[in-house]
Amino acid sequence: MKKIIFASLIAIVFGVSLNATVYATVNGKDITDQDLKVLLRSMPGATYEQLPPTTQKKVVEQAVERELLAQHAVKSGIEKEADFQKALSKIKSDLALELWMKKEFAQVKVDEKSIKDYYNKNESKFVKPSRAKARHILLKTEKEAVAVINELKNLKGDALNKKFIELAKTKSVGPSAKEGGELGWFDKGRMVKAFSDAAFALKKGAITMKPVKTQFGYHVILLENKEVGKKATLAEMKPKIEYALKMEKFRKKVSDEAKSLKKGAKITIK
Repeated sequence: MKKIIFASLIAIVFGVSLNATVYATVNGKDITDQDLKVLLRSMPGATYEQLPPTTQKKVVEQAVERELLAQHAVKSGIEKEADFQKALSKIKSDLALELWMKKEFAQVKVDEKSIKDYYNKNESKFVKPSRAKARHILLKTEKEAVAVINELKNLKGDALNKKFIELAKTKSVGPSAKEGGELGWFDKGRMVKAFSDAAFALKKGAITMKPVKTQFGYHVILLENKEVGKKATLAEMKPKIEYALKMEKFRKKVSDEAKSLKKGAKITIK
């Protein structure tokens, strides 16, 4: 339970934006991205930017209605009631802790030597795997796949790409058909072995000259690009390493502070 509370507080503290985007104004009160996040809690993982325009409009309208009701509640005199005062006291306590944690985190420092030492001791963590960018046409039978290959095998460059996309859209039975068979970038171990082996064996701009069989059917693959795996540089990884080390020191600092405070506190567990 302590870990859950700690994690929640960190999420709140470091999720606060000082440069909030304003989406509406209600009687002089701004409706910001922070207000929208409250409404989006019912859609885990969703962000305002990812929503379709019609849904974005509804979310903003809900935020406006929420603010109108909040202003109405204040005018009704709810702030004078005992329940409100009790809840306000709890909120103040939580807010004080959140801001204190934010201040303490800002004071944590990580030196260059620690960052470099961590990088050198954890080299295996910073190896970027080989990856490829490809398109594919998925057919139900080998005969259909061979026919597609025959339509493509004498083409090169832009002509090949254009024809491949056309055939993917009209003949592929895979979910990527409407995108012209586009798969985007993928790591070597991400796809099924037969597909992955065939894709990474190709040269850039080439297609498989034989159908590639998997449990999904028969594939014709076009390799658009390929990158050989390599180790990320210290400069590339420095921000992530620094944050990780800073968070580690911060967690220990807060934990040590809590242990120290326990020694002088009167605690009753019920």
